[in-house]
Amino acid sequence: MVIGAGAVGATIAAELHRAGVDTLLVARGAQLAALRENGLAYVRPDGTHQLRVPAAAGPAEVDLTDADVLVLATKTQDTEAAVGEWAWRPVKRADGTTGLAATDTPVVTLQNGLDSERIALRGFTHVIGGVVWIPAQFVVPGEVVNHAWPVPAVLWLGRFPAAAPPGAEPGPPSAAERVAIDLRRGGFTVHTVDDIVGHKADKLIGNLVNGLDALYRPSELRDVALARLRAEADAVYRAAGITPVSRPRQDFRVADIPGHPRVGNSTWQSLARAGRTEIDFLSGEIVLLGRLHGVPTPANAAVQARVHRAGTNGITPGSLDDADLAATFPGLTTAAGDHDPARKPVLISVDELHRRAAEADPPVLLDVRWALGDPHGEQHYRDGHLPGAVFVDLETELAAPGSPEGGRHPLPSVELLQAAARRWGITGRVVVYDNTGGLAAARAWWLLRWAGVREVLLLDGGLAAWQAAGYAVVTGVARPRPASEIVLRGGQLPTLTADEAAALPGTGTLVDARAAERYRGEVEPVDPRAGHIPGAVNLPTTGNLRDGTSLFRTAAELRERFAALTGPVGVYCGSGVTAAHEIVALAVAGIDAALYPGSWSAWSSDPERPVATGEQPARPA
Repeated sequence: MVIGAGAVGATIAAELHRAGVDTLLVARGAQLAALRENGLAYVRPDGTHQLRVPAAAGPAEVDLTDADVLVLATKTQDTEAAVGEWAWRPVKRADGTTGLAATDTPVVTLQNGLDSERIALRGFTHVIGGVVWIPAQFVVPGEVVNHAWPVPAVLWLGRFPAAAPPGAEPGPPSAAERVAIDLRRGGFTVHTVDDIVGHKADKLIGNLVNGLDALYRPSELRDVALARLRAEADAVYRAAGITPVSRPRQDFRVADIPGHPRVGNSTWQSLARAGRTEIDFLSGEIVLLGRLHGVPTPANAAVQARVHRAGTNGITPGSLDDADLAATFPGLTTAAGDHDPARKPVLISVDELHRRAAEADPPVLLDVRWALGDPHGEQHYRDGHLPGAVFVDLETELAAPGSPEGGRHPLPSVELLQAAARRWGITGRVVVYDNTGGLAAARAWWLLRWAGVREVLLLDGGLAAWQAAGYAVVTGVARPRPASEIVLRGGQLPTLTADEAAALPGTGTLVDARAAERYRGEVEPVDPRAGHIPGAVNLPTTGNLRDGTSLFRTAAELRERFAALTGPVGVYCGSGVTAAHEIVALAVAGIDAALYPGSWSAWSSDPERPVATGEQPARPA
């Protein structure tokens, strides 16, 4: 029995119902009316599923048995009311006697924050805490959209508290594992864990962006504000003796669904529906812990209060700017070192690009649709691209023919690149993008900056973010811009030879941007030998993006990621393409880096070059 028919609850009920698991969805208001009239429109990347999931208004319409499990999927602010409604309901036992839900029925709590389990434990003996990772949205009654693919969600479950309650059934399988078995029947990836509080504490740190996202447009100042919120959380956790447990992310990606762009997080959605938000259990939870343990939390208190005012005043989600943010956080600035005016900007948001595209002299848009092993980039471009964007062939326009000495994607000659730039109509302002989180577009970003183009920006989030924001795409081929007379000069960004890459670990840091298993030498799908350049450290490019998205991590998060790098920094990958993505991320963090263009494909082709395998070398203290 799934209590709460929002994005999380409706998703769980829908998938269990589709898998043939006996399921009841408890809803209210307009959502209940829509479910009873037309059923649930459950939208997934594989299509819309119109489902007649059994629905009820509350416990008065339900006869509980001792075989039932209650899944509490309400918002955190509704936990107490739900527990009061359900805990004291009669339960029909298999032996014909009557019990109580409070003692006979397990309850699973899937809310954000740290409070729901304690609230549930006031009413229920058997509490299973849960963390759920799911990019689902509920804005329209009767419809839930879930962008997760291929699995519908990933969950972590664990008994709360970790110690067994008096009289609990001993031995495996635990109640959490029994629930996990049923959820897996619905296609969910489910992990059972011993320390569910640590996992929920980690999720809460991630959820601290919710209040900011519900109020403010993305900006550098917002990134600084988020870093402050999380620093306060770290301080109160230490004072409270809470240790967050990082959760592995697997079997999961966020897929585009035509006609259903992704909207904001759960707080954003609540604000959009003019409902109560869960901010008191997100930033408000940090505020509470701070008050209990004597730790100041002014930033989280400020966000908590501003979200409440926004709800009262009917503020449109995500509509406020840096001026309001600065007023909400007195003294908030981009701290020294956070922003160097001498540094060229690196990324551009989809909203800013949309504004610039309407200017009299819009930037040239380059669509670099390429992925290793996929020769159909131009067809992907023709199937849908940003208005006015020109297709760029990475293999022939952003690289010279491969060779053992130069690697699979050597740098093109300046003459070849200049001819292409003139054909694309480049005069000085360029935005590059792809649909793979910038992994291909970063090559164009690096090359054009290396060749001296005045302003080159990478579209943060690429095509996926553009579509998620509701902006139009077009098919076919864009009308060519007038050819330009731009003159390019190579060498404007630093590069490394093989000898320089070999020597760099002695004076600085050489970064291997490939996947960890290739770095360790466990697999090598394309190049002659497996392993890595001796002394290199491994920081895969996938770590540059926010979990489950195609967006780069914030400047503060990337500075933290690269904090251990010392001295001059160089980067390589398989063939010099995705290494540019690492250089983009380093630039966002304020760190300059050189590219080894030949990368592993050239190094591993030279039998005289040594190869290392295994784990990371010792990092500098």
